[in-house]
Amino acid sequence: MTVQPTELLYLPPDLKRELLPKHVAVIMDGNGRWAKRQGLPRIMGHKRGVDALKDLLRCCKDWGIEALTAYAFSTENWKRPQEEVDFLMTLFQVVLRQELREMVEENVQIQFVGNLQALPKSLQEEITRSMEATKNNRSIKFSVATNYGGRQEILQACRAIAEKVEQGILKPDEIDEAVFESHLYTAGIDDPDLLIRTSGEMRLSNFLLWQMAYGEIYITDTLWPDFDRAEFHRALCAYQQRDRRFGKV
Repeated sequence: MTVQPTELLYLPPDLKRELLPKHVAVIMDGNGRWAKRQGLPRIMGHKRGVDALKDLLRCCKDWGIEALTAYAFSTENWKRPQEEVDFLMTLFQVVLRQELREMVEENVQIQFVGNLQALPKSLQEEITRSMEATKNNRSIKFSVATNYGGRQEILQACRAIAEKVEQGILKPDEIDEAVFESHLYTAGIDDPDLLIRTSGEMRLSNFLLWQMAYGEIYITDTLWPDFDRAEFHRALCAYQQRDRRFGKV
């Protein structure tokens, strides 16, 4: 979190604090396209994307938003060129190691959601260390979806519940939404109020399929490395104009 905010240090006056989303999720799309437009290797787009995420995390903290979830690496991302995948795994590890002290100082609680066992052992160790070091922090909950897939999450929850039914630990008629959610990767994390996707793509891409049942979606053509506080401000303004009825009239 060493990047300094580009602008808008405090909550803009045209935003109503009581109408802010408590939990914002982001699909950080467009790193590779940003790099290509700059005539740079794709990995430089990912590095710039990390800076954008750090500034957004600080912005959420500054403006009083309670939780931020970032889609960092999907189960489908393993299909990318091996060189890029290896770079991303190393980047995650380096960033965690470099930023942990500041996250502790700024009272950020970090957690990772996804199938973490498939990640490199060294990265798993950094993840465990960072979650343990920040578990009691309370200023903002920062969740990083890594090796995450919504369909896979639902399937593993179904399997875990089925095993409990088979073992007699759980009865079928005891299975409700609360029980199901307790078996998801995101157990204990409130559903997002707002999902932001950059680069103009209009799909969920296997992200938070269960959790986004009533979340608002905001799409911007801006590529992720260019997503700054002014862009976030625009997203929040659009969100505050939504009429969230949750199925009611």
